[in-house]
Amino acid sequence: MKRLLLAAVAASVVAVAMPVKPAEAQTMRIALREDPDILDPTLARTYVGRIVFASICDKLFDIDKDLNIVPQLATGFTWDDPKTLTITLREGVKFHDGETMDANAVVYSLNRHLNMQGSFRRGEINAMDRVEAIDAKTIRIHLKVPFAPFLAQLTDRAGMVVSPKAAEAAGRDFGLRPVCAGPFRFVERVAQDRIVVERFPDYWDKENVHLDRIVYLPIPDSTVRLANLQSGAIELTETIAATDIPAVQRNQWLRVAMGDELGYQGITFNIANGDRANTPIGQHAKVRQAFDYAIDRATIIQVVYDGHFTPTAQAVPPSSPYYVRSLTPPTRDVARARALLREAGVATPVRVELTVPNNPDMRQVGEVIQAMAGEAGFQVTVRAMEFASSLQAAQRGDFEAYLVGWSGRTDPDGNLWNFVHSRGAQNDGKYANAEVDRLLDASREESDQEKRVAIFERMYRHYITEDRGRLYLWHRKNIHAYSARVQGFVPVPDGLIRVKGVRLAAN
Repeated sequence: MKRLLLAAVAASVVAVAMPVKPAEAQTMRIALREDPDILDPTLARTYVGRIVFASICDKLFDIDKDLNIVPQLATGFTWDDPKTLTITLREGVKFHDGETMDANAVVYSLNRHLNMQGSFRRGEINAMDRVEAIDAKTIRIHLKVPFAPFLAQLTDRAGMVVSPKAAEAAGRDFGLRPVCAGPFRFVERVAQDRIVVERFPDYWDKENVHLDRIVYLPIPDSTVRLANLQSGAIELTETIAATDIPAVQRNQWLRVAMGDELGYQGITFNIANGDRANTPIGQHAKVRQAFDYAIDRATIIQVVYDGHFTPTAQAVPPSSPYYVRSLTPPTRDVARARALLREAGVATPVRVELTVPNNPDMRQVGEVIQAMAGEAGFQVTVRAMEFASSLQAAQRGDFEAYLVGWSGRTDPDGNLWNFVHSRGAQNDGKYANAEVDRLLDASREESDQEKRVAIFERMYRHYITEDRGRLYLWHRKNIHAYSARVQGFVPVPDGLIRVKGVRLAAN
């Protein structure tokens, strides 16, 4: 069906003209902006993958619409001391393969996240020294040092519990058929086409699950996503273009929910990840500073996003209690940019390849940056890649500059350590600064909010002001658009689509 809809939109930019078969009762179709990467919570990186995980993999804890940490597979916790956390577990929980979720399964999953080769969760929970099962429904986590963000880390993929039996049997192929303890179980995946999950009848909170099946459809083109929503071919889209908000608001059969996200959009530079780091922008902080002065965040946001987003120079939004008020984006200054290039002693034009995810708004952002930087002495080439492929390319160092976003976490450590620390699993540019490492480590051990903000301010002075290790560009908004048939949907600032409590009204 999706291919027919795509073809229809290609033939007519207005809307899908072909008749659409009504959705089955309580089958909801959700459009994603791209295809997720591997569906293994230990190895996954993509934001859209987290949306799928929200239906199949419950976590020890979750967050609510007010960013409170709430129990999910856990029932409660106590800090016995600053380095010892005891968690009690919910009874009667089954994995999708029928196995019982108990303390041993949680111990297995946490150790898997910490120790599995290639784990992207390691940097999130590497303060953990060991975890033990006290009894079937109790675990105790011993930390190496006090670690303020630890509980918050367990509200996302690091807190997801997988079936040990299934994980051991599948090994590295677990992501091809994940087995967790969420309200829905995995059915099938066709790459670049669909992911299908169905209601798990033995789910511990099955009374709050009303949908029978969910079909996730990766649709990179925002125009196509909107057309599918308008035609009734999907019931909800993870996001729409900010420029499409008025069209949704004018349609009596559609709804839109919009709120600030927790993360950011930025540019990662390849500073020391292989041969492709050997470029002027990779090797010279002044060249990166010049690039920063060459662009105008507010203009980009106005041109591409109708002014809906918020310019930034840091990893957390202004609504965060950890926002550093003294750190603001630089004003565009082409003359200053050219002067910095002269000071760096590099020949102009400075060639930069900018990798962007292959969707319309990111391509447009790349083109605007290309034009702006060109006025300051840069020659930017825009390289558009399928998103999961671009992540893989970044990881292996196949990039010079990479325009990429992060959906964000409730604690700023989730937006920083893994990407900035020299040992961070997602530090794709291999930026390294011993003082930055020290400050990031210190922020994890400090529980006083005011003191943590002061630590982050000092860290940014080195990482952003002096080194320009990354450019933070703006904080986006979560823009969910959905059919009026969708009932019980509660938007949460992390942007994930939680499907418990959601139902479809009759046509």
